[in-house]
Amino acid sequence: MKRIGLRIDVDTLRGTRLGVPELCKVLAEQGVKASFFFSVGPDNMGRHLWRLLRPSFLLKMLRSNAASLYGWDILLKGTFWRGPSIAKAAGTALRQAADDGHEIGVHAWDHHAWQAGVASWSVEKVREHLQKSVDTIKQLTGITPVCSAAPAWRCTNSVLEAKEKFHFSYGSDCRGTSVFMPESAGKFLQTPQIPTTLPTYDELIGSDGITTENYNERLLSFLQPDQLNILTIHAEVEGIVCSTLFKGFLKEARKKGYDFCPLGEFVTDPIDSLPTGQILATEIPGRDGWISIEKR
Repeated sequence: MKRIGLRIDVDTLRGTRLGVPELCKVLAEQGVKASFFFSVGPDNMGRHLWRLLRPSFLLKMLRSNAASLYGWDILLKGTFWRGPSIAKAAGTALRQAADDGHEIGVHAWDHHAWQAGVASWSVEKVREHLQKSVDTIKQLTGITPVCSAAPAWRCTNSVLEAKEKFHFSYGSDCRGTSVFMPESAGKFLQTPQIPTTLPTYDELIGSDGITTENYNERLLSFLQPDQLNILTIHAEVEGIVCSTLFKGFLKEARKKGYDFCPLGEFVTDPIDSLPTGQILATEIPGRDGWISIEKR
């Protein structure tokens, strides 16, 4: 079966308030279910602006035309004032995704804090961060989140061990090629990993001659009909500015015989039959800073 697992990361207040309802509408029109991963605490994403001092981040911002893509309200959130609570300001959007039957997962409490600091967090600090997210999502939707996905694919052994407490059906915390069972500090854990396998919009656009006109064609070229295909999109991008582009991708992929599904549908085998692997830090083209990858 030719399938694409659809992971939707929701990082900001704007993405939650505007992008999630639009994506729910588009997915309903196409008869598609997906996995939504929500950030629900303070929106402090504007604090990433200090990274403009790093040439690699500045080049990425310029290449992707970030100001028009994300909007200044995202780029400045939490910079000059305290970031607003996403859950309080846009809880209706979370409930809509849950009511529409999509898979609901944890992304972060504070996306910026995770992305900037998780490398040094203890198991206890990760658990506290996740617990607040789980409790808030359950309070808003009546649903206990069944899965989790690390912001910016930044995962450590502390993250893996902290997540064991929550008994998620899976984690999507790294980039890789196949579903596997992670190993941490010599221990085999009990939460399967479903890695993202396909590049994201901000990694591709503006490089190697890729524009909005040929983006979908290029993304489709990465699909492997006989292998795991997991696509991560962002509510702030494909749910707002690039909504029409995303609709086109759904239609073109369907023409090629692909169906879309939540990530949880890829965890079908007994976990003791899955291959094992480690999660290691590295850098990849198109992204600023480190990410986690599957290592067999």
